Order: sequence, then structure tokens, then C-alpha cells
Amino acid sequence: MPYVTVEWFEGRSTDQKRELAERITEALTEVAGTPADQVWIRFVDSPPGDWAMGGELKG
Repeated sequence: MPYVTVEWFEGRSTDQKRELAERITEALTEVAGTPADQVWIRFVDSPPGDWAMGGELKG
């Protein structure tokens, strides 16, 4: 069973997460043949200040 982790800045709505979960599940079902009920998705919402790129904090 695949485990997918989506790490991103906080601020997405429940509806956005729901739609993304549906699309990720659909892709794994179609491409990898994974049963939908075996796809696990975890959303990790972090404030921008917890992220850095190129040595600079994003928050």
C-alpha cells in the first residue's frame, strides 16, 4: 500500500485537500493498479517560517 505525504505551507482548505486526495488516489489506482482503499495520504501543514530555500526562511 502506498503512503503519500504532502508537505506544504499551511492555508489550504479542507475542500482543496479533499480534491487533491481524490486525484492522487485516482492516479495511483490508474497507473499503479493500487486499490483506492489501500492509498494512504497525509497532509503536513507548516507555517512558512518553518521552511527555508536557498538558505533563506520563507516566513
